Amino acid sequence: MLKGSCACGQVRYEIKGQLSGPITYCHCWRCRKHSGSSFGTTAGLDAAALTFVAGEDLLRSWQSSTGVQRFFAGCCGSPLYKRDETDPDRLGFRLGTLDSDPGMKAGMHYHVGSKAPWVEIADALPREAEGIPFGQRD
Repeated sequence: MLKGSCACGQVRYEIKGQLSGPITYCHCWRCRKHSGSSFGTTAGLDAAALTFVAGEDLLRSWQSSTGVQRFFAGCCGSPLYKRDETDPDRLGFRLGTLDSDPGMKAGMHYHVGSKAPWVEIADALPREAEGIPFGQRD
């Protein structure tokens, strides 16, 4: 079982089972803006595997694109997951809130065409080139 929490610890969760890979470093502008970082680190997760043990009432969400809700801890802003109405049983889960080792390593860079200009990708992970140039939005 994996455990995790938001930055202030008021929202805590457990994941029964494993994340579904690959772990991706997503460089799209939404992931950069939502994470406040150069990319978002995400993996798939079966929605039924996620259980909140504290603070579920503190969850907030916003619609980032048609049919996609992004959920975060309303107490401190930690991003937790996104849900797409076209596949509601699968979540895009933010790994930065894990308190446990998922036992997996990153498998790819995604939307590299959108990466921030100050980021130099120096690893040998596969790269998916889609994405719009830095500073532009779709």
